[in-house]
Amino acid sequence: MTATIERITANTRAPAAETTRDVETVRQRAARYVFAGLRIALGWIFLWAFLDKMFGLGHATPAKNAWINGGSPTKGFLAFGATGPFKGLYNGIAGAAWADWLFMIGLAAIGLALVLGIGMRVAAVAGGILMVMMWTAVLPPENNPFMDDHLIYAGLLAGLALVGAGDTLGLGRAWARLPIVQRLPWLT
Repeated sequence: MTATIERITANTRAPAAETTRDVETVRQRAARYVFAGLRIALGWIFLWAFLDKMFGLGHATPAKNAWINGGSPTKGFLAFGATGPFKGLYNGIAGAAWADWLFMIGLAAIGLALVLGIGMRVAAVAGGILMVMMWTAVLPPENNPFMDDHLIYAGLLAGLALVGAGDTLGLGRAWARLPIVQRLPWLT
């Protein structure tokens, strides 16, 4: 383990006349923008999955299997791709209308919330649950005894909500001022 020393420079510290509580360091500002970029990128992953499954854009879903053309966004993967101890559970819900609707609404809502920077707590919880469920559908992962990208995304979602990533390059601050969000702070 290595120890790091934070260098004090003119660019990272507030002048003596200002309070350090109100001044943002260069590192803090850079971190805000990195997390905002990650939030938007992860939101696009969810939105792209929704759009491809809805319209069959030909990347993961051919046009003939698009939801808009009568295909099921859950049937193929859950019926034929699920493995491991939960295979029977996922095979059983493959193609069910309620599973299709929940999955598609979840993809769209989580993706929009992340891209817009609103409802970060709700998006993090819903997205985390979805990611863990997708992880359990393919146990054990193909390239690692237990870790895969679904768990990394779930952790990133939690981190984005904890650091308030919706406030930078997003509508998080405006969202937090809405009367309903002020009454129900879990919506932030």
